[in-house]
Amino acid sequence: MDQILYEVKERVAVITLNRPEAANAQTMDLLDDLDAAWSRAAADDEVRVIVLKANGRHFSAGHDLKAGGPAPEKLTLEFIYGIETRKYLDYSLRWRNVPKPSIAAVQGKCIAGGLMLCWPCDLIVAAENAQFSDPVVHMGIGGVEYHGHTWELGPRKAKEILFTGRPVTADEAEKVGMVNHVVPLENLDTATMELAEQISRMHPFALRQAKRAVNQTLDVQGFYAAVQSVFDVHQTGHGNALSDGGFPVLMRLEGMKDKLRTQ
Repeated sequence: MDQILYEVKERVAVITLNRPEAANAQTMDLLDDLDAAWSRAAADDEVRVIVLKANGRHFSAGHDLKAGGPAPEKLTLEFIYGIETRKYLDYSLRWRNVPKPSIAAVQGKCIAGGLMLCWPCDLIVAAENAQFSDPVVHMGIGGVEYHGHTWELGPRKAKEILFTGRPVTADEAEKVGMVNHVVPLENLDTATMELAEQISRMHPFALRQAKRAVNQTLDVQGFYAAVQSVFDVHQTGHGNALSDGGFPVLMRLEGMKDKLRTQ
C-alpha cells in the first residue's frame, strides 16, 4: 500500500499520509515519497493550494525508529548529521518555501517529527482531539531537527513543552496562534477543504507574493538562521547519545509510540 496518496481536487492538491497502522510514523521512504508529492504539487500550474492530511486516528507519531538503519559500527555523528540534514531539515524548509499556500489538517497525536510535517505548512486546521508534543528530552536530545517551537509557541511555552514533554492541546495551540482553526473531528476534512477552496479562488501570483512577504519577514527576524543554528545544537544530543549507550538510547521514545499503535 502506498505510504503517500496524492490527488488533485479542482485546484487543490491533497497529499495524504497513509500509514495508519503505524500511526503514520515516518520511514525514510515515506519522507522521500512525501517530498516527491510536494514537488509534484509545486510544479503543477493548475494547483493553487496544497493540503496535507493523514489517514487513521493520528496525524503522525514522528520518526519510525524501528524501521531499520545502518549497522552500529557505521552509526557515527557524521552519518547522522548528513542524513538528518537531507531528510529532515532540508525537506521541512523546502516544504515551507513552496510558493503556494499550504494547509495541514491534524487529528490525534502529532509527535516530534510530526511537527516537522505540519509546521512548514502555512495554515493548520486541528481537530478537537489533536495534541502536539515533542518529548525527545526523554532521549537526551533538546528538540527535533526543525526548531519551529519558539516561533510557533513563543519562548516560555516552547520551553515548557520541551522541559516536560507534555502535549499541547488543540485549544491551547489556537490560543497561542499555532493553529488557525479548531473543529470537531468529524468536520476536519470538510473544514480544511472549504478553506483550501476559498483560498484557491484568489489570484495565484498575489497568493505567492503574500506568502513570500510573511516568510521573508520571519527570515529577516532570524527564523532561517535560528533553525539552521539549532539544528547544530540538536546534533550535540545525538553525539551525547552515541557516547552514552549508542543508538538503543533512542528506543526510549519508541516505547511511547508503540502505545499509540494500539489506541
